[in-house]
Amino acid sequence: MKNLAQTRNAPRDVVRLERGQPTSDGAGVKLTRVIGTRGLPDLDPFLLLDEFGSDAAADYIGGFPSHPHRGFETVTYMLQGRMRHKDNQGNEGLLVPGSVQWMTAGRGIVHSEMPEQEEGRMSGFQLWVNLPAADKMTAPRYQDISPERIPSVSAEAAQVRVIAGESNGVRGPVTGVATAPVYLDVSLQRAGSFTHALPATHNAFLYVFEGQAEIGESRTKAIRGDLAVLGPGRDVLVTASDAAARFILVAGKPLGEPVVRYGPFVMNTREQIAKAVEDFNTGKF
Repeated sequence: MKNLAQTRNAPRDVVRLERGQPTSDGAGVKLTRVIGTRGLPDLDPFLLLDEFGSDAAADYIGGFPSHPHRGFETVTYMLQGRMRHKDNQGNEGLLVPGSVQWMTAGRGIVHSEMPEQEEGRMSGFQLWVNLPAADKMTAPRYQDISPERIPSVSAEAAQVRVIAGESNGVRGPVTGVATAPVYLDVSLQRAGSFTHALPATHNAFLYVFEGQAEIGESRTKAIRGDLAVLGPGRDVLVTASDAAARFILVAGKPLGEPVVRYGPFVMNTREQIAKAVEDFNTGKF
């Protein structure tokens, strides 16, 4: 049996594969929920992962009208399409292909995310990242990151967009996040391989959204739409033997705190949830 030190330094392997579930959110936007399902309710500190993608305007045109958040962070990564966001504090911005918005809801914000197109493809991801108890009532803030601010580096047979964390000595533009996240968008050539060292303390997952990949020393195959939950260790090894692959690799420091969820509110106790509902209903956000 490996001791703890050996486990921390061993290559990470796949402990489970999950498939997303079709659902809708906002004003009928069709999407696939991959984290936040009955099979995978969360992966500390990650609370939810949605993939959206459609060429049919009817699947996304309703957007996400004004709605509240408290106690966590939302991360929107646009691959294709344009989305306008506004909030109740006068902030406004435009998400375009390749851009990222890392929004810290903190003590409360009411915002909307609405398409700025009536045809064409819209695709991307939204990730929810929990906040530690000490930061749940912090002031809201945005990190709006344009495509040109996200560095792209070559790593072996891969091209890597570094959104958060570090790859090959290059750091992503996201800063000041308590869970010290890693968020990479990796395009891997057919017959190529990619290795990345993650902090041994972090929980991690890999989601394939183009092609297929083989993960870890076990070479567990993940096809388009598979989320691989990665076990303990350090290095992540991915190969693309039969076809090219594109995937996001995401990791974060687990909080190990109680999680109480009620729709768009994520706190540590039921009493805090009740207070969030009261504050929203009385216009205190």
